[in-house]
Amino acid sequence: VEAVSYTHLDVYKRQLLVGTTVEVLANEGRRALLDSRWRRSMRNHTVVIGYGTTGQSATATLLRGHLPVEKVVVIDLDPQAVAAANRHGFAAFEGDATSRELLHRAELPKAKEIIITVGRDDTAILSTLTVRQLNRGAHLVVVVRDSDNVPLIRQSGADAVITSSDAVGRLMGLSSISPHLGDVIEDLLSSGEGLEVAQRMVAADEVGRSPRDIQGEKVLAIIRNRQLRRFYETSADELRTGDEVVVIRRAPDSRRTPRVE
Repeated sequence: VEAVSYTHLDVYKRQLLVGTTVEVLANEGRRALLDSRWRRSMRNHTVVIGYGTTGQSATATLLRGHLPVEKVVVIDLDPQAVAAANRHGFAAFEGDATSRELLHRAELPKAKEIIITVGRDDTAILSTLTVRQLNRGAHLVVVVRDSDNVPLIRQSGADAVITSSDAVGRLMGLSSISPHLGDVIEDLLSSGEGLEVAQRMVAADEVGRSPRDIQGEKVLAIIRNRQLRRFYETSADELRTGDEVVVIRRAPDSRRTPRVE
């Protein structure tokens, strides 16, 4: 009797092991299928490398600019940052941003926009070099702490470099010397209220007109054939088909009429 009971126990253990193994394989198969579908559909997206305070502010601005949440992919070395990105609805990958395998998993070679906002300038430089080797055509924005590293970052392939410490310092200086000017700059940096800076295509009924004739907006610059032409340059006297304009305008949320209690 004792021998029989041990036999039944062994059979139960084998069945449990087989059942568990099948379930694990099935789950892995479903995940692989979902991952394959996601990778096939992911292109012309935005990859944000670094999901700290700056990265989260950048993604919030992207969403306010009507970029779909499914078009943003986050990469961070910190598992807590990855978990936060998941809670915010983003696809997120944990790992080193200089890892080519990880960047391929995030479909970075197919990305349209890439933002690098990591905590160290040396990491930013290495990430920029790796990213640019994998994707030559994406628009690449990099945040650095030390302005001395800006030329090196640009040489590594960045299209735009933001110096976080200098930007904060300038805003603080302006707010101290000219408080109202500081208020305006802060207003422009905040999205969704007050004034906002925006870039848009020229409308059909605006072609042939002067930038000064645009109603409700102040044109700061024209982008023509990927060249920036400021409002005071003679080549920016007339709007053409295919032009884009950089404007200051009233933010959409500020256009609502305040309710009188």
